[in-house]
Amino acid sequence: MEFSSFTNLISKLKKIELPGESFHYQLAPLFRQDELKRIDLNGKDPNYAGVVSLLYPKNGEAHMAFILRKTYKGVHSNQIGFPGGRYEEIDKDLMQTALRETEEEIGVSSNSIQVIKPLTELYIPPSNFLVHPYLSYIEEEPVFVLQESEVENIIEIPLSVCLDKNNLNTELIDASYAKNVEVPAFNFNGHVVWGATAMILSEIRELFIRIA
Repeated sequence: MEFSSFTNLISKLKKIELPGESFHYQLAPLFRQDELKRIDLNGKDPNYAGVVSLLYPKNGEAHMAFILRKTYKGVHSNQIGFPGGRYEEIDKDLMQTALRETEEEIGVSSNSIQVIKPLTELYIPPSNFLVHPYLSYIEEEPVFVLQESEVENIIEIPLSVCLDKNNLNTELIDASYAKNVEVPAFNFNGHVVWGATAMILSEIRELFIRIA
């Protein structure tokens, strides 16, 4: 999709109702779906985080930025995700968390990021995080500067590829809690996006389908 075509859709994106959790569940591993539907967050005392789904122009085409996290002793080690991170007391709200963490992780100034809308929040049981995603964009191609302690690489995927149903499949993955687990996932030329990131992307994909 050309970036100009994407920007022409922004007003529609702002107005349309969110598809919601049902589109998260479509990309949730089978063993996780029932758990997510039953969870009572009142008893969980979750950590809070904000992430940014960032769209931008590259060679005239709309792209979306993902990060490959470093390998570390944690449940999201070496996974592909959206830039963002944990809420801190200096943040006035979770949107500021998402923008601040994005600037820290990939070097895109929070002042240049325009938030289109918040997406449906998502609870991640293995890490006890309640994540608030924000669909956003910048008007110029970014110069990425990676936070070396946390980010291994930037993965740039054309929006048209993100939206292509042919890139939806099942994959065998190794998670922190199981090996060779079959999960629904997006596969972008060998870059496998699954779990919470895939669930968020599922809702984004449905938004674009509904305004097409």
